[in-house]
Amino acid sequence: MTTADTAERPAKSERWIRWVKKHWQGFAIAVLVAMAATFLSEHYGAPTMLFALLIGLSLGFLSEHDDLKPGLGFSAKHLLRLGVGLLGLQLAFTDVQALGGLSVGATSLLVVATLGLGIALSFATARRFAYGILSGGAVAVCGASAALAFSAVLPSHPKREEDTVLVVISVTVLSTVAMVLYPILFQSLNYSDLQTGFMIGATIHDVAQVVGAGYSVSEEAGLVATLVKMLRVACLPILVIVVHLSFRSRGQAGAFVPWFLTLFIVMAVTRSVLPIPEAVLWVMGQASQWMLVIAIAALALQTNLRAVTTVHPMLLIILVIETLFILGGAMLYATYFLN
Repeated sequence: MTTADTAERPAKSERWIRWVKKHWQGFAIAVLVAMAATFLSEHYGAPTMLFALLIGLSLGFLSEHDDLKPGLGFSAKHLLRLGVGLLGLQLAFTDVQALGGLSVGATSLLVVATLGLGIALSFATARRFAYGILSGGAVAVCGASAALAFSAVLPSHPKREEDTVLVVISVTVLSTVAMVLYPILFQSLNYSDLQTGFMIGATIHDVAQVVGAGYSVSEEAGLVATLVKMLRVACLPILVIVVHLSFRSRGQAGAFVPWFLTLFIVMAVTRSVLPIPEAVLWVMGQASQWMLVIAIAALALQTNLRAVTTVHPMLLIILVIETLFILGGAMLYATYFLN
């Protein structure tokens, strides 16, 4: 071993220690908020993401402390991307194939059309193209997780964090309302379990809410809803890559596909071709969920609450229109093609 090697080890160790000292306080605050949000979610039934956002926004004054900024920034950016990448393990392509070609095509069309509607409507706002991608992608794919994924590849903008928090709050609330009302609505209209399962999976954002709403109707509805939801999740890496490449063509993004999307695809392929033990899938799923909750807590802590509460009403109207659009499309398909 050379003298240079022995000198390099202490240098690397010192750099690591300095990095930890610089980031640990902000990271610890985000973890604490995430733990509080998880506790409240488990005891009161509301989504963890929503609690993390509300607690983080209420403690936004903490981000004024310079010591907390590096850790919060790391959590809101890098931890977020790792959590999105690990989401790929929730997706098994073999399960999606069980839906049948027509339902796969209809669901994919709904996702793309909702994203396109968001982009079209967003030109009524100052955010234009980027806000449409953020809101349309969140409603079309998987709510808060999709919003965070799209936000990670959009070019920087002074309002980007505010927009992301607004979209996450809105789609989480809308999805929670849908989880309660949609099963009642679909059953009151005398839809079959197959039709109800498809509509629940095609319209509700959060995976856990889809499963809960579907199985509250019947086992068949729950299974169909879960499969349709997984198909929507499968669209996420494709759409995010397309968005990334579109901004790259404008010179507003990096030259390569983001690493966390590559990780997402690798995880999904691994889940589809290898017999991964359920215990491993559960642990990785929990890890991904915790990373996303910590990331959204950090994002909320860095956000100006006054700016979020004084947004232009059109930004909220766009999200409601997108939600009603995907609901209407799913009901049309279920009514005329799933009889």
